Amino acid sequence: MNATRPAPGSQASLREANRERVLGVVRQHGPLTQVEIAAASGLSAATVSNMVKELDQTGMVALSPSIRNGRRAVLVALASGGGLLAGVAFGERDVRVAIASESSEILAQQLMPLQADHVADDGMERAARLIADLTETIGASVEDIGAIGFGLPAPVDSVSGEAGSDAVLPGWRGVNVAEAMGAHLRAPVALDNTANLAALGELRSGALRGVQHGCYIKFSYGVGAGIVLGGEVFRGSAGTAGEIGHLTIDENGPICRCGNRGCLDTFVGSRALLSSLQASHGPLRLRDVVTRALAGDLGCRRVVEDAGRRVGVAVAGLVNLFNPEVIVVGGKMAEAGDLIMLPLREALDRCAIPSAAATVELRAAELGDEADVLGALQLASVLSHSRAAKALETTV
Repeated sequence: MNATRPAPGSQASLREANRERVLGVVRQHGPLTQVEIAAASGLSAATVSNMVKELDQTGMVALSPSIRNGRRAVLVALASGGGLLAGVAFGERDVRVAIASESSEILAQQLMPLQADHVADDGMERAARLIADLTETIGASVEDIGAIGFGLPAPVDSVSGEAGSDAVLPGWRGVNVAEAMGAHLRAPVALDNTANLAALGELRSGALRGVQHGCYIKFSYGVGAGIVLGGEVFRGSAGTAGEIGHLTIDENGPICRCGNRGCLDTFVGSRALLSSLQASHGPLRLRDVVTRALAGDLGCRRVVEDAGRRVGVAVAGLVNLFNPEVIVVGGKMAEAGDLIMLPLREALDRCAIPSAAATVELRAAELGDEADVLGALQLASVLSHSRAAKALETTV
């Protein structure tokens, strides 16, 4: 049974508020020392020490030895809900699954190809099989999975819990993935868009570390964005923020799968890029275009650079709208390096408000292909901790 809430303004109420501030800081920034918690929360060192002691006694945080600036220190982390964590990240042509410990250390992972237009049942069956196989390789079983983070390269409606659309991953449209996967694997599942998960991965352990207002651009077979506001991934009112691929950049342009004209995806998506090279180069894969461009192929190089400029125009709109500190570019096309980054930067500088363009830093992603699955593991960790905290609240 839940305990009665303390009266507002009472000493007990203040104590509870301080506990929540400490938990909130650790939840946002990950494991920290007490000195770092005090600096981030604005609480005194003595108050933080008392709160950490209480939280440790109730099992809501875990303490572990570490080294900070060459000195011994004790890190404060959220206590896990128990069990292993699983991260599942679908691409347009593959699925990556990772199994991690309670502390988010990856123990096993595998990438498997998928057909481009697969349906939800096939995708979920493949993911479930990979989770079972990987847990077996580390001497565990599916029953040891405490929480699963699940990512799709498609809109995810946070209100209905459904994924996909008529235009993007239509084979997943209307499926409540968290419900279906949770029932199949008997573990709680959190679902998100893979651009958001990649942003979360880079935010916690990559190129967005320490950034309060930033953006991750996932430039692969399509293009999407994960937006970071106030140090957290921003998903919008229904979970579909960041669909930059469907910004209209030419209202008289080609018809997009979404039914609109001139969306960014119709110019820089893989179908458009590969089609533009068909006559001169024959059938290619996206990775072939990037490899040939880096090797000096003039046609592939032109296509890659043009795509960078197009994305730069759209990114300039984001820069004008929310004035980020950092823009991180990742995904298959980002592997082209300066062939993408230089024209993207040029277009951004040309199209954005000068004061906003001058203050935004353009960075290459640090986590590569693993960004979204690492974000999925982070999502699973948050879900696990949240369930553990709720379970403890019912016993206090």
